[in-house]
Amino acid sequence: MARKKKVKLPKTIPTHIAIIMDGNGRWARSRALPRNAGHRAGVENLRPVLEACVEFGIRYLTVYAFSTENWERPADEVQGLMNILEDVIDREITELHENGVKLRHLGHLERLRPALQEKVLKAIDLTKDNTRISLNIAWNYGGRDELVRAIRKLIEDGVPAEDITEALVGDYLYTAGCPDPDMIIRTAGDQRVSNFLLWQGAYAELYVTPTYWPDFGREDLLDALHQYASRERRFGRVPGPVTSS
Repeated sequence: MARKKKVKLPKTIPTHIAIIMDGNGRWARSRALPRNAGHRAGVENLRPVLEACVEFGIRYLTVYAFSTENWERPADEVQGLMNILEDVIDREITELHENGVKLRHLGHLERLRPALQEKVLKAIDLTKDNTRISLNIAWNYGGRDELVRAIRKLIEDGVPAEDITEALVGDYLYTAGCPDPDMIIRTAGDQRVSNFLLWQGAYAELYVTPTYWPDFGREDLLDALHQYASRERRFGRVPGPVTSS
């Protein structure tokens, strides 16, 4: 195995990055391949990016794998994505567990066939105590859907309106217990968040690259980290001391 080139890391490393893994279909089309070949290449690319996150000291990685709107895609493409998900769980879960990866699912499982639901839940349970890095997989996930679900649950639990705070809403989201993303990376050039982490990403730094997801690698991630470190995160405030008028 070739040794990785030693890199100079920026002084500031985000705790949590989220990635909109876009461009699989365009990657495949540029190679005269079917779209599902691009999706499979995209899934294969997740491992080296995850390894790079561990190497660079990132503690949480959230990836947007399948949105609530993706069900509207052609049936053969959707079925192909389901097959890829099951194949990845079968092939990768043991090694992910041995390497200290904690898996977490964001979204709904109901539309998956029962056997696949069971595999996902077993993978989550197997890795629940791992601490090296948390990998959140947003599958059948939508930011608006997540907020609607949280509101409904707050109502079901009888929470008085005056007791609802930002912190409490966060406890009702799929990401409860996980810090908000510091940076959201989108591959393939489109400049929108596509219903991804609408609440959690309110102050995340956005980084858009034209690189298709299957080609996004360790050096691309490092470039994003350097860009992140060069920015001043103000969270709506102004820099410097605040003086009264």
